[in-house]
Amino acid sequence: MSDAAFDRPVDSLSYEDARDELVAIVAKLETGSATLEDSLTLWERGEALAARCQALLDGALARVEGASDDVSDESADDADADA
Repeated sequence: MSDAAFDRPVDSLSYEDARDELVAIVAKLETGSATLEDSLTLWERGEALAARCQALLDGALARVEGASDDVSDESADDADADA
């Protein structure tokens, strides 16, 4: 992972980009090769990336639930019309 990855604001990353960067950070932390200061910086970035991923997943879930509710409402309207 390059330092250039840190140049991109977390809020601008797609789910896939945030996840990939998070995976790379975890791998780097697991090697234990980073200094304490670098490890803390990586950890903080990883926390922000994890929060970004969760927010994007929550948003996707809300969209799916909203679409599911819309389909249920349409099915109920169709059933009422047939009755």
